[in-house]
Amino acid sequence: MRLTRWVVLSTTSCILALFVFCSNKKSGESDGFLGHLTSVLTFAHYQPLEINDSLSVKVYDNLLNNLDRDKHFFTQEDIKKLEAYKYSIDDQIKAGRFDFFDTTWTILNKRMGQLQPFIEKELGSPYKYDGNESYTVTEDVNTYFVNTAALEADWKKWLKFQSLERFERKLDAQAKAKDSAAVAKQKPVDTLELAARKETQKFYTDWFKRLKKMDRKDQIALYGNAIAEVYDPHTEFFPPEDKDNFDIGMRGKLEGIGATLTERDGYIKVERIVVGSPSYKQGELKAGDLILKVAQGSGEAVDVVDMKLDDAIQLIRGKKGTEVRLTVKKPDGKTVVIPIVRDEVVIEESYARSGIVMLKGVKYGLIQLPSFYADFAARGRGRHASEDVKNEIEKLKEAGVQGIVLDLRNNGGGSLQDAIDMGGLFIPQGPIVQVKDARGIEVYSDQNKEVNYSGALVILVNTYSASASEILAAAMQDYKRAVIIGTKSTFGKGTVQTFIPLEGGATEVFPRGYGQLKITIQKFYRIDGGTTQLRGVIPDVILPDLYDGIEQGEKEMDYHLAYDKIPAAMYLPYNPYKSDRFHLSIKEANARVAKSEYYGLIKDRAKQLAEQRKGFTYSLNLEQYKAQEEKLRNLDKPIKDYKYRTICDTIMPLDIDMAAVRGDKTKEAIKTDWLKRYKEDAGLDQAVSILETWVNPAVAVPSKKGKAAGKKASEDKAGKKK
Repeated sequence: MRLTRWVVLSTTSCILALFVFCSNKKSGESDGFLGHLTSVLTFAHYQPLEINDSLSVKVYDNLLNNLDRDKHFFTQEDIKKLEAYKYSIDDQIKAGRFDFFDTTWTILNKRMGQLQPFIEKELGSPYKYDGNESYTVTEDVNTYFVNTAALEADWKKWLKFQSLERFERKLDAQAKAKDSAAVAKQKPVDTLELAARKETQKFYTDWFKRLKKMDRKDQIALYGNAIAEVYDPHTEFFPPEDKDNFDIGMRGKLEGIGATLTERDGYIKVERIVVGSPSYKQGELKAGDLILKVAQGSGEAVDVVDMKLDDAIQLIRGKKGTEVRLTVKKPDGKTVVIPIVRDEVVIEESYARSGIVMLKGVKYGLIQLPSFYADFAARGRGRHASEDVKNEIEKLKEAGVQGIVLDLRNNGGGSLQDAIDMGGLFIPQGPIVQVKDARGIEVYSDQNKEVNYSGALVILVNTYSASASEILAAAMQDYKRAVIIGTKSTFGKGTVQTFIPLEGGATEVFPRGYGQLKITIQKFYRIDGGTTQLRGVIPDVILPDLYDGIEQGEKEMDYHLAYDKIPAAMYLPYNPYKSDRFHLSIKEANARVAKSEYYGLIKDRAKQLAEQRKGFTYSLNLEQYKAQEEKLRNLDKPIKDYKYRTICDTIMPLDIDMAAVRGDKTKEAIKTDWLKRYKEDAGLDQAVSILETWVNPAVAVPSKKGKAAGKKASEDKAGKKK
């Protein structure tokens, strides 16, 4: 989850000046990196920690958890060796040494070397799934195995359990085959059992290979993050390549060829071609192709087979107007060289988009916002989420919608300034968020008196709506400007981060320099004085969720900052559109959800999943395991059989958007495909139903007496906030 506000750069420059003055270590692999990292953490973090024994213990625990949270690699014998470092890591950090990390990494690699042949041997013979063995899966594993023998005994059952899972799925899929072609392709049971074991072995072979591919830069970055994370879960070290990827996510564009790549069996595989990109226009590169070599124009080709994916991507990306030549193996085995001239690639699905939802003949607008993106490097010329949402609102108003749903589900945040500017689209001038740092509290306000949209507004959120999403939702809730609807709370991230470069020139390990630290420098608060930190935003209308019984969000993360409060800002509720119906729509929605058969099923299943998550013992006897799986599938059956379908008449793109791509089937599909998932979206239905109650004059409203009482209560509350 991320939150960045570009005006914080002024603060950053002051921090950097102090940092450069205080740091006088040489730029070696260890000295330079740890010195620069901890200097920035000490001088810039919102809640800095002393580099002492207490921090040493936290780094010790964090690194071991990051490497082996499920206790599948280290033993109590290993931990006894590592405990010698438990209270001296702070001294090593000050001296720029990696003793603890290097010892831990050596033990991990030795263990992988021991386990690889062990796994191959275990999976080399057929399993007999006819005994009384079992395997217990628990959410939290707290104890390391005594020694290697005990660890391997657990791996024996663990491998058998994973192979049994795969085997049972294959048997189940084959048993359900109905058409003649599928039946004709059915395989013998022993063939399926062998395939399951091979899949289990491949999983670990690939996993170990990825870990062994980590070079010294990756290892240092891993350790750097183990240190940074103990300050808070959103303080992270970014090597230059990771910072590039972060910036692409914020901008929604890059310079390259426009292909989504993955690493499969040592090959760089093309998963998807971005529509409109250089690869799309050139036409030869296709999904499923394997990239074997990469050349810069007419230069010598570099073999990328078995190369780390990040390193291969660095070779393929490049400046606009330059040529890259890819040697590609096609699915039919043919090898071809494909020249592509790099250009700017725009990832359209990362931007705001809108559609029309029809219910009982009335038009409502839907805006989906995946993140609060901003192109800071473009210095005002790039795309910003707030400006794009403003444009989508104008298109929806032109289309004649009677209300708007803003979907912020799974929106992890982004630009703080865009959250403020977006809040200003729905209210006149006024505070949006309060920010606290070492200098005190500052109120960030919308300065634009114009209200771009004054109609009915519903904001959809879920557990993974975070940061900037929470700022906007909280402000609109405090103003009584929008109905917030979603899971029992949002993520609960109430902190602000900025990027600070780590000083130091290029080294052999870090040829592009050390990179940057994303560091928490402020905490943000609602205008009513509470913070969203840990608690998130509690919706006006809560929708039951399958994972309600499982701890999620900021509060489940290690080393999170605490919840607290500050004085409220000066503000008055602003609800210009049928405010009496605003309260009625919330009341009706909560009653509707409480009576919903669908959400009743969700609540029942959530309780079962919460119990199952605490721990579950699986039989390693095939017949007993099949019975367990059948029982678990039957628990899911009521929800699956319900086959939720939308109550809306239709969900469709805007005519103006379709007119712009008419004739291009691929682009037309992009404009329509994203809306298909909403046809089975109960959350959208509830949001649109709220709008219907809010704007429909046929819906009964409270009596005048009731309205007067409600008005007085509202005024009393507003008076307190003043």
